[in-house]
Amino acid sequence: MEDKARKLFDEAIQKLKEANDELCRPEEDVVASLVCSNSQFAIQNYLKGFLMLNGSIPNSEEPIDRLYEQCRKINKNFEEVNLSGFECNAHKEDSRFCNEPSQFSRCFDIADSLDTFLRREKIIS
Repeated sequence: MEDKARKLFDEAIQKLKEANDELCRPEEDVVASLVCSNSQFAIQNYLKGFLMLNGSIPNSEEPIDRLYEQCRKINKNFEEVNLSGFECNAHKEDSRFCNEPSQFSRCFDIADSLDTFLRREKIIS
């Protein structure tokens, strides 16, 4: 299960990098759906990877807020990662991407804070 978790972390790190690369483009060239989808993918994989490392097999359809709650039950320090303002998982599948810069940058900020948290906890390096 550790190998699967590491693969999820590696994929999350890659998607976070892709979201960051998109955000570094001139504002008028930024594709919001790419930032949001890559950030959301990273968030899901960070949370699923953590759960797998701790012996839990997450449901592939589990929404991000439930994955987060499961992680918090295992490690109360997850409370340091603030999911407020994350609206993507509340929308229907066909309209889940953020359109406002503040929304897609919030998705990125959450993914980035999860990356930072997991590195500080020495779960990823």
